Amino acid sequence: MIHTLRILPVLALIQLSLLGKPFHVYSPSSKENTLWIVKATPKGESLKLEVAKKVKFDFSGRVITAHPSKPLLYVTATGGDPEKVPGAVVFLNKDGSYQKHQNINFNDGACYLSLDKGNRHILGVSYGNGRLNVYPLNEKGIPGKAVTTIDEGKKEAHCVLLPPDGKNVYIPYVKGNLAILQYAYDDNTGKITPLKPKEAKPPLGSGPRHMAYHPTLPMVYFSNEQGIGLSTYRREANGQLKVEQDISILPPGMSKIGLSASDLLITPDGKFLYAGLRGHRQDFSRISRYRVLEDGKAEFLGLTEADQVPWGLTLSPDGKFLLVSATTGASLAAYRISKDGNLKRVATLAWDERMSDLVAR
Repeated sequence: MIHTLRILPVLALIQLSLLGKPFHVYSPSSKENTLWIVKATPKGESLKLEVAKKVKFDFSGRVITAHPSKPLLYVTATGGDPEKVPGAVVFLNKDGSYQKHQNINFNDGACYLSLDKGNRHILGVSYGNGRLNVYPLNEKGIPGKAVTTIDEGKKEAHCVLLPPDGKNVYIPYVKGNLAILQYAYDDNTGKITPLKPKEAKPPLGSGPRHMAYHPTLPMVYFSNEQGIGLSTYRREANGQLKVEQDISILPPGMSKIGLSASDLLITPDGKFLYAGLRGHRQDFSRISRYRVLEDGKAEFLGLTEADQVPWGLTLSPDGKFLLVSATTGASLAAYRISKDGNLKRVATLAWDERMSDLVAR
């Protein structure tokens, strides 16, 4: 005789384990001056996306990052009056829902925000004027007045992200300002000191845009905005970057006109890299996939179709799903990451055009 009452709790536990733990995706809309909070619920190999809340801002936010340990989000506009660029610190509840937000001002607009290893400072880099600012955080995680501002006289800076040991800052510049500038960083003070040489000299035409670090190997990866591919660098003991690969991924004979690469990320286990390929004036919006080899170099795996102009990428907290914003396609798409690095689209949510940056937690 089968004891149904004994089986039901077991089935419930199995079903719960298959569902996975819900998480949230956060993205600012410059069109509506809002912060979209999307609840994502894993269901086996799939994912359910639903809008949980839209938070109204009194400014046009575009860029977002999350505090690694505190339930805080940081949002900024990409431009504004010097020292009065609007932004906000968003406070979250333990379950990831919205609690409140506090308006703040930044020195410059930013196209990228990130925190240092000690979570003592938030760093922002501007595309419009190329400046890098380092803002100290108080005990509540609120940014203060910048303690460091670096102006190299170059525009089109695109990313600031510190390596796992937190000892260096690398700033990539795209288009006509092609460069990767290298600095030593002190996260106790926020002080930045140029390395000698300061210039890492990326390959001509590459246009390093966004970067990712291998979690254990001394490797740095850049999405090539103009080169349409990926470049890999080895990080030497003195902090200098040495280029090892410049990978082009377009089919033979295909024009680069109207195409550019966007965001880049690496899976937590360091096995796979994903980058956005934006079809601005060609119907060729894709996600490029790479396998990371034992020596840290990358191997191109292929391209996955995406909605028009994929811009921002983030991973679910468990690393099982890739989430992609499409600015022209006005969508949030979720892909399941397979064991071999392939991507299977499992969910789509319509949202505002031009929404680009996103984080998940």
